[in-house]
Amino acid sequence: MNKKIGRALITVFGVFFGMSLTWMLYKNKDALGIKDLISRLPSWTNTVAYIIGAIIFGIIFFILAPKIIGFVSRLVSKLEKSSRELSMQQIFVGAIGLLFGLIIAALISLLIQKIQINAIVIGLDILVFITFAYLGFKIPSSRIKEINLPNWFKRGGEVSPVRSASAKPKVLDTSAIIDGRFFDVYKTGLVEGKVIVPRFVLDELRHIADSPDPLKRARGRRGLDAINALQEAHPDTVEVSDADYKELDEVDTKLLRLALDLGGIAVTNDYNLGKVAAVQSVPVFNINDLANALRINVVAGELIDVTIVKEGKEPGQGVAYFDDGTMIVIDGAAKLIGETVTAAVTSVLQTSAGRMVFAKLEEQ
Repeated sequence: MNKKIGRALITVFGVFFGMSLTWMLYKNKDALGIKDLISRLPSWTNTVAYIIGAIIFGIIFFILAPKIIGFVSRLVSKLEKSSRELSMQQIFVGAIGLLFGLIIAALISLLIQKIQINAIVIGLDILVFITFAYLGFKIPSSRIKEINLPNWFKRGGEVSPVRSASAKPKVLDTSAIIDGRFFDVYKTGLVEGKVIVPRFVLDELRHIADSPDPLKRARGRRGLDAINALQEAHPDTVEVSDADYKELDEVDTKLLRLALDLGGIAVTNDYNLGKVAAVQSVPVFNINDLANALRINVVAGELIDVTIVKEGKEPGQGVAYFDDGTMIVIDGAAKLIGETVTAAVTSVLQTSAGRMVFAKLEEQ
């Protein structure tokens, strides 16, 4: 029904456009050199000319209406999508710039009015107003970082994940989705840029979620739930990419190609994928590296108070954990399960795959 109404309105516009064009031809008959021709014609031909102009352009606009409606719909969708990516600061500065752009266009329009042919005047006016309105909005909003604004636009006490339009998109690997820690980091607002979830990664997650192995099935479903939750929380910044590279077989290879094509960053906790990405000059956000950087830092000789939770693999070893999950292996603590002990750190083993702390019981 909406398309029919739109087509009808566009057709009516075409009818009035044809009549207006005919009126402009008659008004500018001197400049167009058709005054003598029109003066020889009977007066009733004027009415016929208006009717013919209205019918011709009404038919033309009726035929073009579906394409016009489709173009306007796509344009509105694109503008709506772009507006979601703009911060309140950019919209405010852009609105001021738009106002100045329209003022400049109005001043230029006064000069254009001196042209005698109305059709040219209208065309130039439209072009000038569109150009300066666009430049007036685009230039200030794209250089928002150089403009100091008051804190009116910042909501106190709330961390909103504002995504900079210039930030690189983050392309998620299957391992990063299943791991889940990236989503917690993203919610803090510290990570900028859009999150891209490739369709082929989702397909791999579905296969994992349908696995006969209960552990794999649980991990796959947890990953799909995490993606759905993030999309619901941030629908404007989390996208599913339909890009596929059928000539490539491995998901990891496709992921790196997509990250390269988008100029983005591959998010993973796969150590080997990170090495391959480095060879291909693809930036990598390794979640394990971030976790290691945020873990409690201890050095050899430091005393730590921990609770033994289980026996270690080697005889006499006890195992404890820091609050961040770092495993601590303590010699001579196998029989002290459930007790809090003081131990001296002997060494720390740290890699992209994780970190372990080795210690020995402190002599009382």
